[in-house]
Amino acid sequence: MNLRGKVKERLGRKFDEEIRFFKGWISNTRAVGSIIPTSSVTARRMASVINPASGLPVLELGPGTGAITKAILETGLAPDKVVSIEYSTEFYTHLLERFEGVQFINGDAFDLDTTLAALRDQQFDSVISAVPLLNFPTHRRVALIEDLLSRIPVGRPVVQISYGPVSPVPAMPGRYQISHLDFVVRNIPPAQLWTYRRTH
Repeated sequence: MNLRGKVKERLGRKFDEEIRFFKGWISNTRAVGSIIPTSSVTARRMASVINPASGLPVLELGPGTGAITKAILETGLAPDKVVSIEYSTEFYTHLLERFEGVQFINGDAFDLDTTLAALRDQQFDSVISAVPLLNFPTHRRVALIEDLLSRIPVGRPVVQISYGPVSPVPAMPGRYQISHLDFVVRNIPPAQLWTYRRTH
């Protein structure tokens, strides 16, 4: 295939992915935070916090059509070291076809003990989350972040994407620390990336 054909094929795949994502957003605007997938630039920045040498798996929440999953795998992490929870059954089915070996789970990130089932006691290196937190009440956001932090070592991050100007989870001094990781203009809409860590 010549260069022009390859570019055309790549653009076709990207268009198909964006259409699939948009349909998912239309069908469940509460569970999908944006009308198009996360950009590759944003996905790579989120995945940059992962330590593939830790020996621990990574927990991904809200993979959607897989932009962030792809970036996670590009860190060198083996597919079987990625546990990814997707609420949408349609997205989940697509992800199973796209990423062989990744442990995808069709379930609710807000009920992790049930969703993770046999993996509920698993310790993870870090968490990469695209759950649209601003669509949920504040108390549920805080509960989710604290649940996630209990599943990773002290000092390791939960990375959260958001489209608001401030952290989607309020500060809770003594319980977790909030840091601004990045503001990615090359994302539609521009994305804010936040990290949450336990200090003790």
